[in-house]
Amino acid sequence: MQDSTLAGLDAPRGERVRRIGSLVGLLALVAVVLAGATSLLGLRTETTTASGSGYTLELTYPRVARAGLDVMWQLSVQHQGGFPKDLTLSLSADQFDIYEHQAFYPSPASETRTGDQLLLTFTAPPGDTFVLSFDAYVQPSSQVGKTATVSVLSNGQPAATVHYSTLLAP
Repeated sequence: MQDSTLAGLDAPRGERVRRIGSLVGLLALVAVVLAGATSLLGLRTETTTASGSGYTLELTYPRVARAGLDVMWQLSVQHQGGFPKDLTLSLSADQFDIYEHQAFYPSPASETRTGDQLLLTFTAPPGDTFVLSFDAYVQPSSQVGKTATVSVLSNGQPAATVHYSTLLAP
């Protein structure tokens, strides 16, 4: 006497493949939802620092971004005893090609581009700290990230330089 009318019947081979495929698809979907829920697919900001010749640079920048998202880019420059008459920063000019930008805050007293460098000169602020913010979002058409540098110049030469890169996720 059999306990079940289904005893001895196996599911057709195609049915097993379909079940395994459905399970793999479901697990992939769960992985994407969890990655999104934990911000693994979103904007990731990072901070890097460098020092030299009495200057300390601290840059907060978008390490991972996506097209259309607002990003935070902020540079802090410290110099014990205050700054000379002018403060000049040298930035990788092509880094800003991926952004739709509004402005630098504060606005530079002068700016020029020399080949691959953007030179921004500011009237020296009072005190030992200068903060520069960049108001921008990643252009919708941008699909490739950039590697860049920011330097503070002293007598026309880099005194301290930070290196950074931004990766654009799909």
